[in-house]
Amino acid sequence: METERRAPLDRKRVADTALRLLNEVGLDGLTLRAIAKELGVKAPALYWHFKDKQALLDEMATELNRRMAAGTAPDPADTWRERLLLANRGLRATLLGYRDGAKVYSGSRFTGTDHADGLEATLRLLTEAGFTLTQAVQAARAAHLYTLGFVTEEQGVRPLPDERREGYDVGERARRMAGYPLAAEAGKLLFDGYDEQFEEGLELVVAGIAARYGIG
Repeated sequence: METERRAPLDRKRVADTALRLLNEVGLDGLTLRAIAKELGVKAPALYWHFKDKQALLDEMATELNRRMAAGTAPDPADTWRERLLLANRGLRATLLGYRDGAKVYSGSRFTGTDHADGLEATLRLLTEAGFTLTQAVQAARAAHLYTLGFVTEEQGVRPLPDERREGYDVGERARRMAGYPLAAEAGKLLFDGYDEQFEEGLELVVAGIAARYGIG
């Protein structure tokens, strides 16, 4: 532990520590003071690297993107559909590994250009398939925002895959809404079976992109 604490303090080490602490305290409890304590330094030491919490969140999101890229290896032979499916499955899997992962990732600005290779490859694949650049951006963004929104809602119910917030018992909800049979039955789709529901929704988005732009 002492060797760990004497290691040089840099942006990556702070972001790694913040991501590890995130699973314990969640985004609301993730303060610069708490991170500094975990690192064995005083809070002002972090301001040499991050001017405020948002700057730290930007670096955390950048690190999440690096980890996602390391865990997914796109095949050059992918179709545009396969690439969008692969990328968004990888994004969801990465975000689910961290409490409030989707909230950290949403609205953050990447601090480097590590993501540019993947973005360029995806846009090139889409444009070579017949999309204009504008259509390619819209298509990739629609799938990306679907995934972020889905995971944000999913983590509102299950902060981590093995946790479930109180008040989201599907059976109890069905009993309370017995007078509304369709809405009661829908609870199983809204608040359970997230893997299947994500896949169905993502397929709908991709099919909608193909229909909208007339590209199969």
